[in-house]
Amino acid sequence: MKKTLIILSLLITTNLIYAQQPREIAPNETVKKISTLLYLINNFYVDTLDMPDLTEKAIVLTLKELDPHSAYIPAKEVKKANETLEGSFEGVGLTFQMYKDTILVVAPIPGGPSDKVGIMAGDKIITVDGENAFGKEITNSWVMDHLRGSKGTKVIVGIYRRSGDELLEYEIIRDKIPINSLDAAFMLDKSTGYIKLNRFAKQSLEEFKEAALDLKKQGMQNLIFDLRGNTGGYLGTAKTISDEFLDGKKLIVYTEGANQPRQELICDTRGMFEEGRLIVLINEGSASASEIVAGAIQDWDRGVIMGRRSFGKGLVQRPFQLPDGSIVRLTIARYYTPSGRCIQKPYDDGVDEYYKDFYNRMEHGETYHADSIHFPDSLRYSTKAGRTVYGGGGVMSDIFIPLDSTRYNDTYTALIRKGVVNGFVNNYLDENRNDLKTTYSNFSAFNEGFQLTDEDFSTFMKNAEDEGVEISEEIIAPNKEFIRLQLKALISRNLYEAGDYFEVLNPMDAEIQKALEVINDKKLYNQLISGK
Repeated sequence: MKKTLIILSLLITTNLIYAQQPREIAPNETVKKISTLLYLINNFYVDTLDMPDLTEKAIVLTLKELDPHSAYIPAKEVKKANETLEGSFEGVGLTFQMYKDTILVVAPIPGGPSDKVGIMAGDKIITVDGENAFGKEITNSWVMDHLRGSKGTKVIVGIYRRSGDELLEYEIIRDKIPINSLDAAFMLDKSTGYIKLNRFAKQSLEEFKEAALDLKKQGMQNLIFDLRGNTGGYLGTAKTISDEFLDGKKLIVYTEGANQPRQELICDTRGMFEEGRLIVLINEGSASASEIVAGAIQDWDRGVIMGRRSFGKGLVQRPFQLPDGSIVRLTIARYYTPSGRCIQKPYDDGVDEYYKDFYNRMEHGETYHADSIHFPDSLRYSTKAGRTVYGGGGVMSDIFIPLDSTRYNDTYTALIRKGVVNGFVNNYLDENRNDLKTTYSNFSAFNEGFQLTDEDFSTFMKNAEDEGVEISEEIIAPNKEFIRLQLKALISRNLYEAGDYFEVLNPMDAEIQKALEVINDKKLYNQLISGK
């Protein structure tokens, strides 16, 4: 358990554990008062209560009064809560989705237990250890509970494969399964590379360096680093990845709180991309560690930040273990970018209102119009080159790119929500997987040569109508080519690798295309980072 606590401490930083004298607490006003109340409830309340459950609820409500990011994690959920940041879990190693009450294998993880025994994309899992694995009671949680398990344990799954009539049984020995934090890395043109990171996990630096090295071998001189939707992770990882872009002994971030003295994280290694033009993409889903990286790059004028204002999480949490093995992640400090700005957005109106911020931004027009965003002069700071930046609510991009309201409209949302898109892709692959693999032996051939036919798209439209989505040629016209490309991208993700999805969509990603335009205009790029 000691080892677990050390690992959990890395969630925030390796530099924030101090030996300090605890503040004295007036026992009659706090500890004794609370314990007496629990004693009275337990012994005199009219009904019999589940006291452990009541205690947990009291902890949750107490933390909710502090700030939006202090949190309680029950002992049984601690391991699961840290899997994505630790970079692995134990199980059978496959990605799946629920399709018509059936577990559909999207893809086995290469080299994982399922891949080794021969399970294939498109397989349907019908039984797990002799138990039926289909029907309305089968949920994502049911699948996780039955397929995940300790390394070395076994599970027997019954597979239906389109090429045969009989159920195929596979015995899978569970193992440790890696979770990648890097979604995609590829060249956008002869000199510009693209890397997309979905979180700052334990192994993210190694993933980033491996991808960057490969892209450099392909001729990368400039980089578009995509942190859109990246909700954060380890502060230590944000520091080391920032260090890949910044030279010398530059300050990356510092933290400070009422009970935590100032701690500075400084560049200390030679980075892989300290030279070359750099653009960082952010949006309202980029938070915490993403904002540390974007803020440091912006404050040192190392690159251009493009997109929309980031989430605005500038609070640092440290995990503390309670007697039963549960964890309290308590906010202990705020972090500040090199220029001194704290980008934590206000939370005075409570947690619920705090998380409605994105919808409020949409209502105020901020996601569509840059001039809807206003910062008070009291939050004004300057970058190294003297450019004006603001704190108090996320990192504001140097170039604003609005959300495309014509593309992500109600019709598109309905197609996703009602399963029309996934349903079409699954059916199409069910019927054409083998032919596609034969015709297109690799992703490059597929990306260059494959197109959905008009007949295929008519089938898609018919499926939409069958699912109750109000649709017509007039309604779909502005979005038609994007939806066709989206379907192609999903097909490619299932046939080849997950990152291929982003490469297929790249030509119609307005933010990537704008970033590519800026990064290839050396004069404009230099004007942006110099402010002149």
